[in-house]
Amino acid sequence: MNHTKKTRRFAVALAVPALLLTAAACGSDDGGSSDDKAVAKVSGKFGEKPEISAPKDAKPSDKLVVKTISKGDGPKVAKDDFVRFDFAGQTMKDKKSLGNSWEPQQGQPQQDSKGPRRQILLQMNQQGAQQAQQQAALPPKVFDALVGQQAGSRVEVEGTANALVGKGINKEVLKPEDGLVWVFDIAGAQKMDPKSEAKGDQAKPDDGMPEVKAESQKAATITMPKGEKAPSELKQQVLIKGKGAEVKAGDGLIAQYTGVTWDGGKKFDSSWDHGGATAFQIGTGSVVQGWDKGLVGKHVGDRVLLALPAKLAYGDNPPQGSDIPKGASLVFVVDILGKA
Repeated sequence: MNHTKKTRRFAVALAVPALLLTAAACGSDDGGSSDDKAVAKVSGKFGEKPEISAPKDAKPSDKLVVKTISKGDGPKVAKDDFVRFDFAGQTMKDKKSLGNSWEPQQGQPQQDSKGPRRQILLQMNQQGAQQAQQQAALPPKVFDALVGQQAGSRVEVEGTANALVGKGINKEVLKPEDGLVWVFDIAGAQKMDPKSEAKGDQAKPDDGMPEVKAESQKAATITMPKGEKAPSELKQQVLIKGKGAEVKAGDGLIAQYTGVTWDGGKKFDSSWDHGGATAFQIGTGSVVQGWDKGLVGKHVGDRVLLALPAKLAYGDNPPQGSDIPKGASLVFVVDILGKA
């Protein structure tokens, strides 16, 4: 959920099938950005998988080109905002895929065909750019081109591999002069103070639920009820009631959280340990089942206590390198701060 190496284990990364970029991909030093030199053609409506084509004799610009295909009326994306988007990319000449969030990815949990589609949700900063490379093979210059665009917009980013990738080109499959094009649908954007937290009087725990002491700007202290067995089903309680919008499946949530094991109450992670507010998509299998089940239907501003049996957490497959034992029941306190 948080975009740090440790807490990224809670999210599901997009597996990109076409590894055309090297692990060290970085933007070139060549500047330039315009919308009058785009040579690729993009068809389709916002929210639908785009069709991308280019003339055989197309000569892509050796400068980064950004074209707003259709303009939305949502908030403008700024540096450090949390942004939720779809993307599709390909080479111009031979139409090799550079990744596509509209298509199911190998190795990801199955999604409900009737539910919302899994999208990319990242913060517009250096750390987010690194995640964009790891999750979606997006070069930093391409990812950064979303700044200044409005939510609800379909945006095209194109240019030569030299212009967009620079020294990170995988020369076994790309030439510096090869044309590359990406199309983005920006679904949401939200600015958030990373130190934000739920405000209000906190309710006492229900019978059989853990006790929560949440000091401002610190990870919560969670104490298990004496003599109470670990939950066999999801148990939940709203500790602070917010007045914001209802959380719906597919939303990008911005939150603070602390997680502990039921047995022993040992903390294994907290957003407060990694700089504060983090973001994740809810209701799409991008986080543990207990979060999808427990947070959909809540409201922005809520502080939610969740007690998860192992089957709704990680079961016998805890994240590699984590402090979570196999078969562990987990407890989380989540402050829902906003939606992207």
